[in-house]
Amino acid sequence: MKNYMLILSAAMMMISACSVNTTKNTSHKPDSATQQNADKSVEKGLVAEMQIRDTIKVGDSVLLKFTVFNHADSAQHFCKWHTPFEPLMSKYLEVKDGNGNEVDYRGAMAKRIMPPPASSYIKVDQKGSILSMVDVLKGFAIDKPGKYTITYVGQNMSGLVVSKSVSFVYVK
Repeated sequence: MKNYMLILSAAMMMISACSVNTTKNTSHKPDSATQQNADKSVEKGLVAEMQIRDTIKVGDSVLLKFTVFNHADSAQHFCKWHTPFEPLMSKYLEVKDGNGNEVDYRGAMAKRIMPPPASSYIKVDQKGSILSMVDVLKGFAIDKPGKYTITYVGQNMSGLVVSKSVSFVYVK
């Protein structure tokens, strides 16, 4: 019985040590790790930007164009995880309505092994660019007309930084 209590106590301590901190950072100010990734991305010559149509009719696809530019004199690589260069498998975008309320994410949430394997990196040729399109409706519950703003928040995984958010008006 004494051993049982000892094992139970140890198990409880391990479970409590594995708790997850669910604090949400909505300030959009980069932490030091994010800033380091941004600095490395810029040093490497990689810059990303998003584009979307200004007005989209309810029922139409909400297509977001995501382009990565390489301004360096040599080929560069970035991790495709948390970018539109793979199927929507994580919440790497933040979508807010005109009142600043975050739109619910309803897409998949993949668990990843670390570090990312070599197959998860994409090469961008020197002075080149690559682009991908993603239908934001496949992961977010945008169902009411209004103005929406999309911000890229996947820089901690991909190493890419998008300096500007994009906005669109969803109309009937």
